[in-house]
Amino acid sequence: MSWLMTGISSATLASRAMRRSAKQSNRFGAGSSQAPLNAQARGNQMSDPIVYGFPRSTFVNIVRLVLTHKQVPYTFHDLEPEMGKASHLALHPFNRAPILRHDDFTVYETSAIVGYLEDTFPKPALQPEDIRDRARMNQWISSINSYYYPYMIYHVTHERLVFPELGIASDEKVAAHALPKVELGLRVVERQLGHGKDYLLGSELTLADFYLLPSTFALGLTEEGKTMYPKYPLFSRWREMMEALPSVRKLRAAMPPRTPIEHAREWAISHRPKY
Repeated sequence: MSWLMTGISSATLASRAMRRSAKQSNRFGAGSSQAPLNAQARGNQMSDPIVYGFPRSTFVNIVRLVLTHKQVPYTFHDLEPEMGKASHLALHPFNRAPILRHDDFTVYETSAIVGYLEDTFPKPALQPEDIRDRARMNQWISSINSYYYPYMIYHVTHERLVFPELGIASDEKVAAHALPKVELGLRVVERQLGHGKDYLLGSELTLADFYLLPSTFALGLTEEGKTMYPKYPLFSRWREMMEALPSVRKLRAAMPPRTPIEHAREWAISHRPKY
């Protein structure tokens, strides 16, 4: 059942999200010991970061969400025409994205990038101060990388959207293998959100929320996602709350129209699951 059907409007959710976003900025603002005091100053003295990737990449959009939420100006360099070519491999030898360049510093892998951003631009913080809460956040990030992304995106979304858009037939065995694992993941999120608060860890937005959102967004475009999601009302409410955040709305508005991922033709050969 959609959260909108419970009588709470999208405008109300957007208002709540904006208030909580502002509250969090204050919560981790002046006086926080979250990062060395010179980190933000150092970031402000440097040039704008450059994010390299392709627009529909799940992990690229995690990085862009974090930058947008922190209100850090950045340049997006679309690697689609260069994926797998020498210019791309010079940035990421394993032929993946995203990559971040900040002045003379270049780093790849999403966890390394967002960790760098959190240290360089610490306000508003997206990591809890409490040691156990931070461990829980990292547990979620690891789970999303290991159990959510592979099945939501690598299996279902690729077979239902990415490959058909390129004229490549879906492999029904791949999608069928993933669906029980997707359902398990949604049940775990639903149970976690039983605390009655807005975000995965509670009342504060963290990196865990921004890690989960892009995978659930893409799966939500598939028929499987549209069928599954209404069975999980707390998860559906979380998604609507996240989509109402000003940073998420800003990034969505900046995205180009969805077009086929041309370099994904190679995925069907090199690393498509086989069952």
